[in-house]
Amino acid sequence: MNGEPEQLVLDLPHRPALGAEDFLVSPANRSAVALVDLWPDWPHPCAIVVGPPQSGKTHLANVWRARSGAGAALAAASLTDSDAERLAATTAAVVEDLDRGIGDERALFHMLNVAREHRAFVLLTSSVAPGDLTVRLPDLRSRLRALPVVRIEPPDEDLLRPVLVKLFCDRQLQVEPSVIAYLSRHMERSFAAAACLVSEIDRRALAARRRVTRTLAAEVLAHLTASSGREA
Repeated sequence: MNGEPEQLVLDLPHRPALGAEDFLVSPANRSAVALVDLWPDWPHPCAIVVGPPQSGKTHLANVWRARSGAGAALAAASLTDSDAERLAATTAAVVEDLDRGIGDERALFHMLNVAREHRAFVLLTSSVAPGDLTVRLPDLRSRLRALPVVRIEPPDEDLLRPVLVKLFCDRQLQVEPSVIAYLSRHMERSFAAAACLVSEIDRRALAARRRVTRTLAAEVLAHLTASSGREA
């Protein structure tokens, strides 16, 4: 057998930086950042941040939670009436991933009413616009469509570069600027693609005990592009 065997890779979780100072601001997300900065002077007690997967919605919601004193983020799919009742006391809540389903539509409708009646705030996130959500309850559907919406747009090349740097830094990997420049020019321009690419580069570098070079990055990018083509 030629060459060294691949090193056993332990799939250990990494801890992404989620502080306000770690959020990368660009024209793609500036309106969403402005919404967080405007709080508590929101014109409406509730707002929705809409953006593609892994575009920073959770990061931004985490920044707002720290500022507003909201408790742990609530998954829309597991909302209950008790979450709505607690809002009256806590005065702020984050409800994430409306696009993944709303577990109790009446509970969410109740929460939006509590926010209006008790001068509380709710920040919601979704990968799709309110009008594209599957909502059976007519009152909730109407209420969601009436809420202010701010969007996070797909990244351009100028934003992809710092996004890639941050993703590598989250994994404690130092990468040459030429590698970052190469990837940002040739990869799919999406946040999800950036996360997938960095994860696979990290995995292969560990397995082969190689540095993250442009050659390795090109190999991984070609492999992921070919795999995506086969799946399509």
